[in-house]
Amino acid sequence: MGLCRIFAGNISMQDIIQLLPESVANQIAAGEVIQRPASVVKELLENAIDAGADKVTLVVKDAGRELIQVSDNGSGMSDTDARMCFERHATSKLKGADDLFRIQTKGFRGEALASIAAVAQVELKTKRKEDALGTTISISGSRVNEQEPAALSEGSVFTIKKLFFNVPARFAFLKSNAAENSHITEEFVRVALAHPEVGFSYVNNEQEQYHLVKNNLPQRIAALFGASYQDRLVKLDESTQVVSLRGYLVKPEFSRKTRGEQYFFVNNRFIKNHYLHHAIQSAYNNLIPKENVAGYFVFIHIDPGAIDVNIHPTKTEIKFRDEKVVYAILHATVKRALGQSNLTPSLDFSEGHRIEIPLPDPNRKVITPTVTVNPAFNPFETSARPASAAPGSQASPAYDIRKAVNPEHWNTLYGPTRDIIPPQPSSSEMDTLLPSEGKQEPITGVPLQVAMHYLLVQKGNGLFVIDQQYAHERVMYEKFIWQMANRAAGSQQLMFPENIEIQPQYQPLFKEILPELRDLGFSMEPLGTNSWVVNGIPPDASEQNLQQLLDGILQEFSESRQDIRIRKQMVLAAALGRTLSVKRGKAMDTKEITALCEELFVCENPFYTPSGKKIMVDLSPADLGYLIKSHKKV
Repeated sequence: MGLCRIFAGNISMQDIIQLLPESVANQIAAGEVIQRPASVVKELLENAIDAGADKVTLVVKDAGRELIQVSDNGSGMSDTDARMCFERHATSKLKGADDLFRIQTKGFRGEALASIAAVAQVELKTKRKEDALGTTISISGSRVNEQEPAALSEGSVFTIKKLFFNVPARFAFLKSNAAENSHITEEFVRVALAHPEVGFSYVNNEQEQYHLVKNNLPQRIAALFGASYQDRLVKLDESTQVVSLRGYLVKPEFSRKTRGEQYFFVNNRFIKNHYLHHAIQSAYNNLIPKENVAGYFVFIHIDPGAIDVNIHPTKTEIKFRDEKVVYAILHATVKRALGQSNLTPSLDFSEGHRIEIPLPDPNRKVITPTVTVNPAFNPFETSARPASAAPGSQASPAYDIRKAVNPEHWNTLYGPTRDIIPPQPSSSEMDTLLPSEGKQEPITGVPLQVAMHYLLVQKGNGLFVIDQQYAHERVMYEKFIWQMANRAAGSQQLMFPENIEIQPQYQPLFKEILPELRDLGFSMEPLGTNSWVVNGIPPDASEQNLQQLLDGILQEFSESRQDIRIRKQMVLAAALGRTLSVKRGKAMDTKEITALCEELFVCENPFYTPSGKKIMVDLSPADLGYLIKSHKKV
């Protein structure tokens, strides 16, 4: 009875739960699957592979905002399938729930094309081999505008225009053209790596970026990353009952500080997995610097029933049933591959060499060993005197221990036992750090370096504790800003030009900042798809490894430029300043310390790095007195 009264009471109330319109539901789904133009590229390229194509062409304009077109020579679709493929949850890959655990194809969720059609203007031209005519269909914002037969060649052509035209909020969140192009290139590279048996072309703003012919994996890697990679790879090949591994590792001497050459594929599907990355990275221990990242192109083949690929809308994350077992096999396989390539120290017990120990000569006279000493030597005497020979021994000069001691090293016995940790001043104390006349006072006394980290400099009545790396970072930053603004940078020409490789995902970014790099003194010309020849460099970079230097600049620039409103010159100057700055742990003499501090004090802002980190602390005589009084005796 009570339940009836509840229902009866609700009848008069207004219902608040309702079904969403199909167009709104598609836009919500698009928010999960289509995050940026690169998401569209990924879905369309994977669909072309699933269609059995062996030739695929990608055309992009205005970083995908204006146009994304993917053409393939795959199986094509009938007129009914051409209409159905844009419906939500429509797929040819699944027949039942059990198929979710036996997935071998790329796309299967049935949301990609529906999501794309919900936020863009889409045209599909497709034809099957057995059909006389193909089908052309156009959709805008989930609405079908027209569908009609047409004379077409076999395969499919998807044309996406005006992405996010009806979702202005999503369009506003897109990054710069260089950033979006970088994401598109990365998606193209992932698919091209997974299928070297397929020919690919990539045209960006009417310029062909890649033309990849059908080939094997190492040649595909070289075509994408540069011909020099043919000599940088170590083969990986292992088969077990649990998993099969194949692919290539990058030799340790070619490891980089930047990420970009880490590719995992599970059943030819690109994935991201930090746990498996650790398995490879740890196998490179003691072979590469701690700050460097191992490079690899690893293909994992495993029973589809042992993984779950349906845990993420973009399908770049999967779950292994026996992840720890896969980790152990991968780690051991990588270590063995490196060892077999003579990259790790190993003992070869297969060789039958014997260690030959020569027998002593029985006719050789045995000589009793003797020890020659100087009994007249007195270590407490202030002056050395000639030593007399021991009775019955040959005369020999006395050994004066005081002459063997290098007095320059005695100060290391009494050096600091810990780094100085500068106190953080309050906002009121900051005012005392910025007197206009203070910048004009000369450095007095002899500056010191502490723990190869901090600099102690007396200026006026204050003692400045300066972080040497942050100080040089600020000096270099303001120097590069001035050079770019005035186009006044010098260029040191190289006697022997050097070749460098720019990773594919950094190519658009590199071309965007190339004019500024030239303003800073870099003289570079293209040598191939990813290769450049460097003829000149800034004088400040004369002792740098050029490949590592430019890799560091590109990584710093890509990570720092989160806000597209920040001036490109400022971000580049900050990235180059961090890369070239003198690092902690480098010894500096008095002249170097003085020069660095004088340059720092004339900077526009000598107290903070471009990223806002504190450079120095000013200790007044009162501060020093307080530290002495408050110091506790041990």
